[in-house]
Amino acid sequence: MFFSLLKTWLTFENVLLLHAHLRAIKYFLRMNITKEQIDDLNAIVKVAITKEDYSDKVDSILTDYRKTANIPGFRKGHVPMGLVKKQYGKAVLVDEVNKLLQDSLNKYLTEEKLDVLGNPLPKAQDDLDWDAENFSFEFELGLAPAFDVDLKTKKAITQYQIIADDKMIDEQVDRIAKQYGKLIAQDEVTEESEVTGVFKNEEKGLENRTTLTLDKLKGKRNLNKFVGAKVGDTLELKTKGLFEDDHDLINFLKVEHDEAHDLEIEVTFTIDEANKREATELNQELFDKLFGEGVVTSEEEMRAKIKEDAEKQFAQQADQRLLNDITEYLVENTKFDLPAEFLTKWIQATGENNLSEEEASEEYAKSEKGLRYQLIEGKIINNNDLQVSYDELKEFAKKYVRMQMAQFGQTDPEEEVLENISSRVLSNQEEAKRLSEQIMSEKLVNLYKEKANLKTKEITYENFVKEVYG
Repeated sequence: MFFSLLKTWLTFENVLLLHAHLRAIKYFLRMNITKEQIDDLNAIVKVAITKEDYSDKVDSILTDYRKTANIPGFRKGHVPMGLVKKQYGKAVLVDEVNKLLQDSLNKYLTEEKLDVLGNPLPKAQDDLDWDAENFSFEFELGLAPAFDVDLKTKKAITQYQIIADDKMIDEQVDRIAKQYGKLIAQDEVTEESEVTGVFKNEEKGLENRTTLTLDKLKGKRNLNKFVGAKVGDTLELKTKGLFEDDHDLINFLKVEHDEAHDLEIEVTFTIDEANKREATELNQELFDKLFGEGVVTSEEEMRAKIKEDAEKQFAQQADQRLLNDITEYLVENTKFDLPAEFLTKWIQATGENNLSEEEASEEYAKSEKGLRYQLIEGKIINNNDLQVSYDELKEFAKKYVRMQMAQFGQTDPEEEVLENISSRVLSNQEEAKRLSEQIMSEKLVNLYKEKANLKTKEITYENFVKEVYG
């Protein structure tokens, strides 16, 4: 970071590429570092480097260069030191000074416990003289603000308790019974039919064979075109308003996602099959197939299990909603200033693309809300000593692996298998970070349930979707 910013001070060619392999600094730094406090959110750090700070290291490196340098007219190891200094001295000097700056600043920020935002930004020095013996550099700092977080919100935030009502359970039982039932061929389509056929539009090059149920269709006009039609009939349909959900066009017609909403063409549908699905009996064979042998032994227990499993999933959605609502509240109601001017300059200086001041300001405006919440969340985590231990992470990874395996019918994996797979998962740093963030989110939700001002609202899933997502 510092190295890339310092390159604006260099006037000779390819200095930055010559010595990437140089060893890290291992001796204690003696540079003089002072801080000038501009205001609560901004400061200037001044770093003075003298010849005694770098000379021993530079001389040592040049001596090593002399032993290995291949310069025409001289035997290896016998190149005059003056020539080595002339050819490599300035590059080595710049490299070592840069390392000193980086190391000293990092140590200073750590020892002084300065909570900075972004990274120190070097102030431009047009008159920097690399032929001098002593150097002075200045860096701008953006400081994190001091603030308090009050979880006892003035207005109570809703904590949803989503229940699976009888209507939902009835629909799920009926869906399961039909899913595991048998198909009975029909000559004529009824409202209960599963219809298999081919959607076609020659102009658009559409031709896709699919199976659909008539509850997917929108409006009586479309429904009436199917009901009473016979196997072998070809129906003429319009894609606009054909399905309740326009996204069904993606699956049934195999059109691109960005086309689905605005697609307005005529298609034909040739009926190849019409089948009625006869529901299976709710017996022990079905219970064992669904839940494992002997786990459920009656329809009543089946309904209770469906309710239990559904409400576990609903609880996760309710927790996510609570987390979102409290996050929004805290961002809106926890007031503090940020070093906006510094952060805008930092975005401009460190962006992958060259940004104008106006573009950097726009990027800052987009990211400000997220930055505010990062600071608030960090304060909450520190104040409440929330941590994720390795043991917690490992158990969470095993739970995650167990859930994944269950989806493929492996409901009782051996502990050794779980250990091996979870270890491989955690060896991926990105995956380990993702799981760690999930654990921390759970800890935050539990903290909010304990300390925030909440009001519980029991609600069906159908009404939850309407109320929360409109």
